[in-house]
Amino acid sequence: MNTPTTRQPPEPGPAEGGGQDLAGLLAQVARGDHQAYTAVYDQLAGPVYGLVRKVLRDPAQSEEVAQEVLLEVWRTASRFDPALGSAVTWVLTIAHSRAVDRVRSETACTRREHKLAAGPVTGDDVAELAEAALDRQRVRRCLGTLTALQGEAVKLAYYGGYTYPQVAELLGVALGTVKTRIRDGLIRLRDCMEVTW
Repeated sequence: MNTPTTRQPPEPGPAEGGGQDLAGLLAQVARGDHQAYTAVYDQLAGPVYGLVRKVLRDPAQSEEVAQEVLLEVWRTASRFDPALGSAVTWVLTIAHSRAVDRVRSETACTRREHKLAAGPVTGDDVAELAEAALDRQRVRRCLGTLTALQGEAVKLAYYGGYTYPQVAELLGVALGTVKTRIRDGLIRLRDCMEVTW
C-alpha cells in the first residue's frame, strides 16, 4: 500500500470542521482510499498538531510527531472501531500517546545521561522505576473498567488537555452530559485504584 504524501499541519481548528463523517472516511482509508485520507487529514491535522504541541511545546518536534500520527492513521485505519468511541477520540488518543512517548523517551535519555554522570544505579532507583511502572499498569487497567462514553470523555479531558466545553463540542453532546460522564468516570477510577480523596 502506498503511503500518501505528507503535508504541513494547519493551525489547530475544529475537529469536525469539514462536516464529513470521519468514521465513514476512516473505513474508506482502511481500504486504501487516498481521497478519503486527504479529507481525514484536512479535518484532523489541526487538532492533532494542537494536542501534540500542548504536550511537547517544541514546534519542530510537534510537527514531526503530528506527521507520524497522521501516517499511523493511514496505516492503521482498519483498527478503528466506532463501537468503542468516536473517530476524533481514536485519532487524538494516538496523538496523545505518541506525544507522551516522545516526552518519556527524551526524559529517559536525559535521566540516563545524568545517572551515568552521577554514578552507579542504586536499589532505590530500581524500586522507584518498578513502582512507577506498576502505577501506570494500574491506571491502564482501571481505565479499561470505564464505559466507552466515560472513557472517551475522561481521555479527552485529562489526556487530551481539552476543557469540558471543548470535550462537549468534540463529542457533540451537552456540557452537562460531559460533566456527568467525567465525574462518574473519575469516581469509578478512584474506586478501582482504591484511592481516598
